[in-house]
Amino acid sequence: MIPSVLPTYNRAPLNFVKGEGSWLIEADGRRFLDLGSGIAVNALGHAHPALVEALTSQAQNLWHVSNLYEIPQQQALADKLVAETFADTVFFTNSGTEACELAVKMARKYHFEKGTPEKVEIITFEGSFHGRSSAGIAAAGSEKMTKGFGPLLPGFVHLPWGDAQAVAAAIDENTAAILVEPVQGEGGIRPMPDQDLKDLRALCDEHGILLILDEVQCGVGRTGKLFAHEWAGITPDIMMVAKGIGGGFPLGAVLATENAASGMTAGTHGSTYGGNPLGCAVGCAVMDHVAAPEFLAEVNRKAGLLRQKLEGLVASHPEVFEEVRGSGLMLGLKCKAVNAEVVKAGYAAEVITVPAADNVIRLLPALTISDADIEEAILRLEAAATAVEAARSSSSHKYLGGVGAGPHVSLSRKRRQYEPFSRYP
Repeated sequence: MIPSVLPTYNRAPLNFVKGEGSWLIEADGRRFLDLGSGIAVNALGHAHPALVEALTSQAQNLWHVSNLYEIPQQQALADKLVAETFADTVFFTNSGTEACELAVKMARKYHFEKGTPEKVEIITFEGSFHGRSSAGIAAAGSEKMTKGFGPLLPGFVHLPWGDAQAVAAAIDENTAAILVEPVQGEGGIRPMPDQDLKDLRALCDEHGILLILDEVQCGVGRTGKLFAHEWAGITPDIMMVAKGIGGGFPLGAVLATENAASGMTAGTHGSTYGGNPLGCAVGCAVMDHVAAPEFLAEVNRKAGLLRQKLEGLVASHPEVFEEVRGSGLMLGLKCKAVNAEVVKAGYAAEVITVPAADNVIRLLPALTISDADIEEAILRLEAAATAVEAARSSSSHKYLGGVGAGPHVSLSRKRRQYEPFSRYP
């Protein structure tokens, strides 16, 4: 019999009932150090006081009115995003998937209105992830994403990751845009080199096509800049944003230049919930924190500390880990052991990581993670790696029988008391 919740997720047997900063509390009372942040969503950690205040204050006044009317909170958040980025205009969605749908529509409508309706093809890259809608899976193009869901939406050209010559050769009279993640998340924490992003920008300018950046996972302070493309000194024409912008509340956006958005006139797109007062009130609070230069400076400092310690972890466990990769607090550990085994060993060590392609585990901690919690993270990852080594040497893998199954992983440290709410910047 099918369960009442559609079984599309392979869930870990964990039941979290509360979050505090970088910590998740299981129903049985165990405290897990969260290095996943809901897959880069909880940018300010769990239950950040400023976000709780923004949400509860707005909830006492107005939840929803629809986009038939002016929404002051939406205008305020749009103004903040325009002031801090390349964009001239913003459309709010509920998710990154919806942002992808609009980005594709916007690029094609742009060329239609410019008198070149044949320009409908969008160049994308191997290993990409742009959501699970019809446009998103067609853009990614991988068998894992598309098998059984045909016929696929046409108009996407898939190229190898990191092959600049292939991009130049693929552009023709039908090309509308290039769509790329500055740092691939699901694809295995693969940053695109700054020069490659510069080259893509130059190709778009040369051929009169649009550059679309998917910063759903790598944006909103995750790499130490407000948005990852800033490291390369370029700007896109269209950018997809979600995850961190809502700090845990479902919120997404498409940012665009006036030129790129010129085809999107009244009636060409819409959303019932997108840009609702609740979501935008929270988004404003997120931006007030994350866009501050001193906040981003702290992200970069903590990123350097974490990376340094992860390099030591890799050196200490060469049979488990191969390398550290990524940018800012969007880091990956390329594994020699099976990454799923490392993630599951982490559950026993009470630390949360996220698997990705290319046998990588993702480390996406709250941008507010403390130095003490970084130290604790290394201890727990060390315990997980030691457990994987022991299991591999004995070929028993008994600890994989379930979360906490088999011998408990010793964390080799005294339990500490945490005061997460007093630690917020």
